[in-house]
Amino acid sequence: MKRIYLAFAAILVSAMAFSQGTITGTVVDGELGGPLPGASVVLQGTENGTSTNFDGNFTLEVSESSGTLVISYIGFVAKTVAFTSAGNIGTIALAPDAEELEGVIVTGILDIAKERETPVAVSTIMATEIQEKIGSQELPEVLKSTPSIYATKTGGGFGDGRINVRGFDSQNTAIMINGIPVNDMENGRVFWSNWAGLSDVTTAMQVQRGLGSSKLAISSVGGTINIITKSTDLEEGGSVRFGGGNDGYMKMVASYNTGKSEKGFAASILLGRTSGDGYVQGTEFEGYNYFIGLGYEPNAKNSFQFMLTGAPQVHNQRTSSFFNVATIEDHLQYGALYNFNHGFLNGEQFGWRRNFYHKPVVSFNWEHRFNDKTTLSSSAYASYGRGGGTGDIGSGPSFGFASSSRYRIPETGLVDYDLISRYNSGEEVTFYDGNQYQIAPTNGEQIITSRGDGIIRRASINSHNWFGLIANLHTDINDKWSWDVGIDARSYKGIHYRRVDNLLGADGYFDDDDINNPEHTVRQDGVIESDFGSIVNVFKDIDAEEKIDYYNDGIVRWLGTFGQIEYSDGTWSAFMQGGVSQQGFKRIDYFNYLDSDPEQETDFENRLGGNIKGGVNYNVDEAHNVFVNAGYYSKQPLFDAVYLNFRNDLNPDLTNEKILGLEAGYGLNLGDFRAKVNIYRTTWKDRFQDLDIETPNGDEGTANINGVEQIHTGLEIETNYRASDVVQFRGMLSMANWEYAGNPTGAALDDDRNIIDPEVTLFLDDVKVGDAAQFTANLEMIVRPIENLKLSGNLYSASRLFAQINAEDFDTANNQGSLRLPSYSLFDFGAYYSFNIGSGNDAISIAANVNNVFDTEYIAESLTNTFAEGNAQTFRGLDTSNKVFFGFGRTWNISMRYNF
Repeated sequence: MKRIYLAFAAILVSAMAFSQGTITGTVVDGELGGPLPGASVVLQGTENGTSTNFDGNFTLEVSESSGTLVISYIGFVAKTVAFTSAGNIGTIALAPDAEELEGVIVTGILDIAKERETPVAVSTIMATEIQEKIGSQELPEVLKSTPSIYATKTGGGFGDGRINVRGFDSQNTAIMINGIPVNDMENGRVFWSNWAGLSDVTTAMQVQRGLGSSKLAISSVGGTINIITKSTDLEEGGSVRFGGGNDGYMKMVASYNTGKSEKGFAASILLGRTSGDGYVQGTEFEGYNYFIGLGYEPNAKNSFQFMLTGAPQVHNQRTSSFFNVATIEDHLQYGALYNFNHGFLNGEQFGWRRNFYHKPVVSFNWEHRFNDKTTLSSSAYASYGRGGGTGDIGSGPSFGFASSSRYRIPETGLVDYDLISRYNSGEEVTFYDGNQYQIAPTNGEQIITSRGDGIIRRASINSHNWFGLIANLHTDINDKWSWDVGIDARSYKGIHYRRVDNLLGADGYFDDDDINNPEHTVRQDGVIESDFGSIVNVFKDIDAEEKIDYYNDGIVRWLGTFGQIEYSDGTWSAFMQGGVSQQGFKRIDYFNYLDSDPEQETDFENRLGGNIKGGVNYNVDEAHNVFVNAGYYSKQPLFDAVYLNFRNDLNPDLTNEKILGLEAGYGLNLGDFRAKVNIYRTTWKDRFQDLDIETPNGDEGTANINGVEQIHTGLEIETNYRASDVVQFRGMLSMANWEYAGNPTGAALDDDRNIIDPEVTLFLDDVKVGDAAQFTANLEMIVRPIENLKLSGNLYSASRLFAQINAEDFDTANNQGSLRLPSYSLFDFGAYYSFNIGSGNDAISIAANVNNVFDTEYIAESLTNTFAEGNAQTFRGLDTSNKVFFGFGRTWNISMRYNF
């Protein structure tokens, strides 16, 4: 009997050995046929898995002769494939599905548009492309190949980039991270330096142009940019990335995921550091970023996610402030990289402009499935932003402001900060205008005031405390109909003041702007430098900081509710949604009003707003679909339109802005060729504009103009063509006409609120909207010549770019309209290579990018609208007195990523 058992065991072992084998295959995009690198391939019911390589190929060792593979990739519908023997199981095509993106975070909060279903104009960029192309660029720049997007580096400092969608800046483009709105609740802006590490944790970005499909009543006049970050990864592993580039650019990022435990816990962590000298003169920077994710799935009904992310940074700026921007003439003399604020102090780099900020965001997400049809998704979040930007305050003798050439070395254009420091300290100095000056001491000290006896560097602090809650209840009525209902609650406190950053040799700075402390001198012990030490602790008490110039709080409360009903049967799909919100504004001014004055703190000014929008999509057949949508917004004004003149003066003509959006689109899918065409019209009425004026009698005051209107129309084309297994093309074309309509009027008031001009008119009718190119085109050629290697050549063109419009330039009927800037084209090149190490999941990816390969010199934006007249000096047809930003010339970067 023993021999029989031994024989049986031998046969069993042999059978097991014989059944062991290797499964291979290729995972591709089901629409275009392209490979999907990094797709997950797991043997169902086990932890045995692998990832596809750069060409979508995978190899998996199995110990059974049959089984089922689960293939998944972010942005595509997961697929199961059965096998009955070892060997090649062929090509597995995954169908794109933007809804699959919802799996990375709470599903009901994030509004992701679905191809051939959601009737909006949409483009999605996945993590693979972001990691390949980001290099030393900023996150908005990755979107420039998207229709109707215009992204520039603005001043050229770290994180100073900006983005426009269909001609609207970030104040009227909703930026959302994991479904949470991040536009500043006072001014609507988004400062990308606050999110400098976001590209390292982004899973995908989706741009919904126009009113979009978001259920929230947000400021998506131009569009909505949904940024989806990584969640707590359920698979164990990590990565390390090193990168370098021009001008000392260095980046290091490390991450690790614990994987999901048997009890449902998982954790992910990421840490990174970025630094460099900056491409533009005098724009050194240093930044860090961190991400912590904790996940817990106790059962099939509940899922919890905790996320904390932040990116503290300090960087010098070329700035976008009007008075601190170089003219074309300056650039012609000192070069395109000239920084109007740059110089040296005691042998070290120094500049008027420096940005410092730390904005950690924490969120707690809970998803509860009541049953197969009903799910409650909620997200509670908080953000503490601390920091601001520096600049000059005061002036030298005879109104010598910081922009004066008397402080600049003629040969280099650099600011001589040592000269200013000697002057501030009481030394008799000779300025570069040939005049000698000396400050008279005050009580034996060299005390600077704001009235012509010296210049120091101050810091303008714009901190905030922000709390919010979003909840959405989703119910599937049946397999065709569903509905959603939810709430959006937010509370925001903006904290604004100035402090002394550097006395530049003086003994103190005298300030009498605080009515409660009218004769206040800040000495060296009250100086707070704008470095990392001032932003790391976002909870520190600010009461002890000595404040100058102004000190006020802006408080905004928001309470909204929304609802949506949606239909989809595979051929027809439609949605109708609406929302209403109440926004309350309060201002507290600690400097202009006595502490005993009840007018120091206003009551809440509450404004109702809301939106209604809907759309229909029709899938004609498997290749063609068409859609239309329309929407109307009544949008509450920004904070500065509520309270005028930087005081607690309530705008008596406060009016909601009205936005009407109309859009139609067509989609074509022929397998290897895919195209999308959209047309749109957006009307934006009842905008508020204030401007400084001077009457013919010499009276000075402020005109408050209501009723400014803009009309934006355009055509967008986006294509993707896979010519062969080796060559692929992507194209984009945007043609638009963005202009003002009508000539709005308003009354001008003096500082005492007396009317000095009952009717001030802005002659804006037919004037082109500036600050973004109205024609853009992009053509990318992708070549995969050998296994694991990808080459990309990208040609981008921009034209019909007009200067930024200053309202005061259009107070007469004989204005010349908008100044058109020269068109330009840029060529970028990238090479990407990856390979596996050993038989496991370890892999190395290498990415190299050269942007603006031909070192093209171009003007990306102009802050002034001055036309060349008479014998004015010109550059490419532009008056050289215009204040502009030149774009970056040739830049390069290379990075290596190790996944384990």
